[in-house]
Order: sequence, then C-alpha cells, then structure tokens
Amino acid sequence: MASLAVSLSAPPSSSSSSLSSPFPISFTTNSRKPSNRLRLGFLRESTSHQRRLSAKALLEETVVLGPSEKGTQEPDANLIASLKLKLLSAVSGLNRGLAANEEDLIIADSAAKELENAWGHVDLESDLDKLQGRWKLIYSSAFSARTLGGSRPGPPIGRLLPITLGQVFQRIDILSKDFDNIVELQLGTPWPLPPVEVTATLAHKFELIGSAKIKIVFEKTTVKPTGSYSQLPPLDIPRIPDQLRLQSNTGSGEFEVTYIDSDTRITRGDRGELRVFVIS
Repeated sequence: MASLAVSLSAPPSSSSSSLSSPFPISFTTNSRKPSNRLRLGFLRESTSHQRRLSAKALLEETVVLGPSEKGTQEPDANLIASLKLKLLSAVSGLNRGLAANEEDLIIADSAAKELENAWGHVDLESDLDKLQGRWKLIYSSAFSARTLGGSRPGPPIGRLLPITLGQVFQRIDILSKDFDNIVELQLGTPWPLPPVEVTATLAHKFELIGSAKIKIVFEKTTVKPTGSYSQLPPLDIPRIPDQLRLQSNTGSGEFEVTYIDSDTRITRGDRGELRVFVIS
C-alpha cells in the first residue's frame, strides 16, 4: 500500500502528484517506508534541539531571577516619600516629644517602623558621608519623660529647676570624628532679672561599631551665654574622671541609625529612644 509523506525540501518530480497550497509544502506518495537511518537521524536532531531549548530557557530564567534573589532592588521612591510624610506628620505639633502622650508615642513609633522596613538595611560603612552636617532634632520619645536626658540621668524640666528647653541639634564631622549635641536652654532667674539664655555644647567623639551602629564618648561640655548675656565668655566643664563617675553615667552611649537619606535621619538608642532628625 502506498504511504503519504511530507516533503519540506525540493519540489516534487514529475512522477509525483501535488496539491495546490499557498505554503511551500508538497505532498508526495511513496511506495517505500522511510529507512531506519533516516528515522534515527531525525530522532537525534529532535533530541538535540530540545536540549538547546531547555538550556536557553534555564539561562533566561537565571538572568531574570538573579538580581531579585540578591536583594539589589532599590526601595520604591514614591513609597518612601509617602512614609516620610506620614512620619513627619505624626511627630509635628508634639514639641519635639515634650507634649507627647502614650498614644502619640505609639503612633510615632509605628510610622517610623514603616519607613525603616521599607528602606531596608542601612550601611554607614559605605555611606558615612550621609552623617556629615548639622541635624535638627524634631522628635525624641525620651522627652515625654520630661527630662533633658530622657531615660538617661538628666535634670527635670520645670520641676527642680526653671529650665525651658529650646532647639536641639547634632553637629557631626566624619573627618575629625566630632559628634556634638547642641542644646539651647533658658534658665529662670529671680525677678526682675531677665531669663538667662545659654547654648550648651556636649562634645563627643564617635566611632562605627557596626554597619549602622555608632558609639559616642563624652569629652566636655561648653556653656555659652546668648541673648542679653552674650558678652560673657563661654564656660568649659571638663569630663569627670571615670573613677568619680556613677555607674549609670559612664559618659558614653550607643545608638543605631535605622534610616538615613539626604535630609532625614532616624535613630534608635541603646535604651529604646526613638529620635527623628532633619538636616539643618
């Protein structure tokens, strides 16, 4: 019995019967079956082609999935901007945390965590220059305790001494490793004398002790009168010798930078303090 075979090569000979088709494919009748050698060649070529396709697909899959597996994707800029605005809105009107109640503390902490999680890991070992500059403190969870030191030793505000807390800054120099906390204070005086306005600069040295953790060591405090008493010279208060210090006041501390960009910084203190700064 004659068999029907498909030819994809040359046109059929005059002894073949062809069908009209818009495609360059012709049908021929052949009285002989394909040889075993032709069948084996076709199977080998088909297997080799399938292997090439499989290898190509695997390579393409590896190229596509590689970057995401390594976590090299940048944080979404729109999401970061939205979460920054949410955090700044949460802490606005809290007088740097002095007016914060328990609910305010929870809302601020939650907004900060959202931004921290969206931003991811902070690496100051490669981005130390982001610390450089003068930063203004806009919120501290420690101030809700109504002490200058927060959960650390510090004079209470408005209890034992008539002290009014003004602006607070951090001045960081990555070359000299200087880390200065600058606090504006207004000290109450007996009537009719005007209040004494001073700027206290707590000088520290800092060092990185991790990719995002910073250790500061206190050196001295400089008190400079301002306002009506600006003509008075500054007063340096040296570091208390270690043997005279209380164990609770070692003059050093640690904190972790959990978020930082060109104008905003979030830190978490070694005693749980949340602080938010903006570049000044």
